[in-house]
Amino acid sequence: MLLTFLFSRKIASLATLVLVMVGVGAGVWQVKRAQGKIALGNELIQMEALKPVSLLEKDWSLQEINYRRVFVRGYFLPEYAIWLDNRPRPSPEMGGSNLGHSGFYVLMPFQIEGKENKVIWVNRGWVPRDVEDRLRLPKIETPQQTIQIQGLVFSGPGKVFELGSEKSDDEKMTSKKPRVMQNFILEDQIKIGGWNQFPFIVRQSDPNNGDGLSRNWPPITFGVDRHYAYAFQWFSLAACATLFWLITGWLAYRKQMS
Repeated sequence: MLLTFLFSRKIASLATLVLVMVGVGAGVWQVKRAQGKIALGNELIQMEALKPVSLLEKDWSLQEINYRRVFVRGYFLPEYAIWLDNRPRPSPEMGGSNLGHSGFYVLMPFQIEGKENKVIWVNRGWVPRDVEDRLRLPKIETPQQTIQIQGLVFSGPGKVFELGSEKSDDEKMTSKKPRVMQNFILEDQIKIGGWNQFPFIVRQSDPNNGDGLSRNWPPITFGVDRHYAYAFQWFSLAACATLFWLITGWLAYRKQMS
């Protein structure tokens, strides 16, 4: 009798159903994101345990070498550097704070020794942004000589939300200004340098040696707790909507029966 009355309140029931579907759906999505990060973190740990491989062994594909430790000799091409804006600070040194400080990832092509026109894009690390002028770039040091670098292979540096459209890379290079960008598309860089490049990037893991860049990268599972917290909020929304529907319906039922 009570259930029949509750479901007879069509507008309230429909609104509750929508809120429950949204809450449960969003909660499940957040849980899956957390589980995906955990699985990816476990895979990364396994890949990091393997012996580093040389990028010169073969023309690697992303599928063959993703998340592997690699090394290669060559030199940086700083004139083609890209500063990726709005990137969170990696884990601070010595357990410090300021994790919320936004800054840049510095990406540079790395000319491979003995391979004419062959480059690999390298995420050299993070630097803080000037809070007053985002285009006032911090000073970093770039080795001029041939060196060996080591790092992890990734498909890219990750994307951030972007409003509007940016200038093309051609316009940025013509303007002679530093290329400050929101997101990095690897395929677009071929037309700028005209080089042959690997279909992935390397996130450098060498000590910074005073170059001004932070490479204290957080684990891939960083932020899992946040996803579970968001999931709890969405599931709570669904539960509260259901409870509100039951209580208000029961009160209306009692009023009608009295």
